[in-house]
Amino acid sequence: MAAKLSADIKTLLLDGAVIPAHPLSLDSSRRLDVGHQRALTRYYVEAGAGGVAVGVHMTQFSIRERGMLEPVLRLASETIADLKPRRPFIKVAGICGETDQAVAEALLAKELGYDLALVSPVGVENWSEDRLLERAEQVSQILPVFGFYLQPSVGGRELSFEFWRRFAELPGVAAIKVAPFNRYHTVSVLRAVACSSRRDEIAVYTGNDDNIVADLLTPFDFSVEGRTVHKWVSGGLLGQWAVWTKSAVVLLEQIKRVRSGSHRDIVAPMDLLRLGNQLTDANAAIFDAANGFRGLLVGVNEILRRQGLVANRFTLESQGNISSRQMGEIDRVLFEYPYLHTLDDEFIRLHLNEWLEP
Repeated sequence: MAAKLSADIKTLLLDGAVIPAHPLSLDSSRRLDVGHQRALTRYYVEAGAGGVAVGVHMTQFSIRERGMLEPVLRLASETIADLKPRRPFIKVAGICGETDQAVAEALLAKELGYDLALVSPVGVENWSEDRLLERAEQVSQILPVFGFYLQPSVGGRELSFEFWRRFAELPGVAAIKVAPFNRYHTVSVLRAVACSSRRDEIAVYTGNDDNIVADLLTPFDFSVEGRTVHKWVSGGLLGQWAVWTKSAVVLLEQIKRVRSGSHRDIVAPMDLLRLGNQLTDANAAIFDAANGFRGLLVGVNEILRRQGLVANRFTLESQGNISSRQMGEIDRVLFEYPYLHTLDDEFIRLHLNEWLEP
């Protein structure tokens, strides 16, 4: 029998939430920096995020090879529990590898109190679509599944419309993160969900960091068996939202008001689309899009380092070197779009010391 979400988490997931992909904070010896890692989690909760995703690409998949998956998942879950948020808070655990590994990771995540398993294609890139569906179905017996369409440049692969239609029919699937960085593939997943019998039970989340606002602001309408089926992208599970999270919460609420038609005299859709293009420009700098996303992790860490939320840019594979070109681009977007980050800069400045307390 497929695992089920609690009613409050399911409601929040369908309504739409800001879910940052949680980075990994390391010390100068490239070991887990517990203090800053905890501070990051506290920041996301207190900035108003609806959840976090831990053990995903932003957390670095290689934590598994270093024996760090369990400590990192545990630290985030315990930090959230200690904060006692007075609202539902979605805990998503990234799941990788072949079926045995994926099931073992799902069991660990369930034991640590996670709500959903984000099932990544990493480690099974050459599997048939049938085998991928079987793996997802087995994981869904343990935790509700968050599907993941990952862009090929960071380890994903192209998946068919039929795959996603069949995926959506799995009783244990609660959500799908669409992150192919490709409009054709994004629309294909939305259409597959709309064509499934479970269309009203599955939340679609954007992972397209290059197109956040347009994804969230666009009504997706499809003709299914002679009637129009309407679907929104509910929220976002994004690496970009690992930074400037409080601003992301404000942005999503503005978009929801526009979608509901209650935005008059508050914000115009055209202004949101303009802001969306500026956010895409900023994301290109932070994710190092011009260099095939090679500087993605260090770019995010550089923003967090400047704010004091991490001590350095180190990753598990490097000492966090950043190209002069990417650094120049980051400086440019911070200067050109101060309203993207000043709310968070001030919020972090006011609370950082308390977040860094043991």
